[in-house]
Amino acid sequence: MRAIVTVVGPDRVGIIAEVCGLLARLNINIIDISQTVMEDFFTMMMLTDTAKATADFDGIADALAEKGREMGLSIRVQREDIFQAMHTI
Repeated sequence: MRAIVTVVGPDRVGIIAEVCGLLARLNINIIDISQTVMEDFFTMMMLTDTAKATADFDGIADALAEKGREMGLSIRVQREDIFQAMHTI
């Protein structure tokens, strides 16, 4: 299954490293990544492959949300099909 991970919050050193490190520990492959800093706000979207993940989808969502709380960021994950349906006109 593919999923979209979004990260939003105040910019600081190490955001990409910490989030990608967590994904690696969960055995989640990053297929595509886009990030930008707008003024002092960091935003990142990643398309990921969770087929070989060591946790189920709820476990992945919980781990990312906890990492977001630790880092003072909003980190969310959505299944790609749901994300696409929500953003199709």
